[in-house]
Amino acid sequence: MNSFGRIFRVTIFGESHGESVGVNIDGCPAGLPLTVDDFMTDIERRKGGMQKGTTPRKEDDIPIFKTGVFNNKTTGAPITILFDNKNTRSGDYEKQRAVPRPGHADFVAHQKFGGFEDFRGGGHFSGRLTVCLVAAGVIAKKLLALQQSEVKATIMEIGGEADLDKGLQKAIDAKDTIGGIVECRVNGLPIGLGEPFFDSVESVLGHAVFAIPAVRGIEFGTGFAAARMFGSHHNDAIEDNTGKTRTNHAGGVVGGITNSNELVFRIAIKPTSSTPKEQVTLNWETGEQETFSVKGRHDLCIALRVPVVLEAVTAFVMADLYMLQQHIKRII
Repeated sequence: MNSFGRIFRVTIFGESHGESVGVNIDGCPAGLPLTVDDFMTDIERRKGGMQKGTTPRKEDDIPIFKTGVFNNKTTGAPITILFDNKNTRSGDYEKQRAVPRPGHADFVAHQKFGGFEDFRGGGHFSGRLTVCLVAAGVIAKKLLALQQSEVKATIMEIGGEADLDKGLQKAIDAKDTIGGIVECRVNGLPIGLGEPFFDSVESVLGHAVFAIPAVRGIEFGTGFAAARMFGSHHNDAIEDNTGKTRTNHAGGVVGGITNSNELVFRIAIKPTSSTPKEQVTLNWETGEQETFSVKGRHDLCIALRVPVVLEAVTAFVMADLYMLQQHIKRII
């Protein structure tokens, strides 16, 4: 449900407009240096209001350590980190309670939880909780660095445009929102991470990546383009005993197992559901459809804030796989 991982286990909690959101990380080795400053670079990268096309909602997002850290080192106990919610405008959501927003979880959450859900700002379904994923990723990246592995994600296109400003301008001109594609690469991986069949690298990453709000698809290596290739062209010729291949159509994974080449995959991010455009939805109080426009503070393009979140999720997936293979010990 709200937890992921077998040894390096991440649990997120909280709601967008509640007192705070937070994360608990179990299985982190003892002795890992950890301070508030370690988090700030990635926390800043995730924030809205930091770049054109993102929500103006700004939170300090200073991590508050509650457990698992002593004298700036991890203790081996579960690490609990909180992030206070201070800049909320819940009234924006009170007014539209009876008209669930298309593309959001409003309607299904209301049905599933019988109206008891916290609907303000999307509640527990909000992208606000990605700050928790980023926090877990900061710790996981430090563990990967000890294995000489590095994760990096970049935006490849917005609205089908490699020129990101041009893609954003399309949405601005249309007074609408827009999606994008984000690529992630992981270097320095050994041969042997991943377990066939259900715990293949692709399976586990796919499972975790779809926890990022707005993800609509994932492809590894050449991805869907492989369907238009001949096998002789798609196969990656092995060059030496390190596993290095001449090409990397497989994206660094064969048979669900890393092959020491660069891990490469891309995700598709949908347009922000909260668009200023007028839309039609059901009013569940009247039983009639009506026209409405979403109010509040929202991203023009969610993809702009995804790279650091994708890096984080990828990092804690890979950290867990490293631990399953016993490459990372209980004490640093």
